[in-house]
Amino acid sequence: MSERPASIPYFVHEGEVNRLERINRRLFVLLLVIFLAFIGTNAGWIIYESEYQDVVVSQEVDTGEGAAVISGTGDVYYGEDQADR
Repeated sequence: MSERPASIPYFVHEGEVNRLERINRRLFVLLLVIFLAFIGTNAGWIIYESEYQDVVVSQEVDTGEGAAVISGTGDVYYGEDQADR
């Protein structure tokens, strides 16, 4: 009881091949669009980040007694005990 494979008409096969070619072409175009968007966004971030500069400030402090504490917001405490604050 072996079954023979069904025969598929030629025009049905050609229709399926054409459909798959269209799908592959659309996927390739989508791949190109995503890749170009990736390149564009990375270039945008590089340009955006290159607008900023790193600034380093060196300063010597003589407090006499106690420690000097300088926060990143510009507040400076020196010569006093920080537990009092």
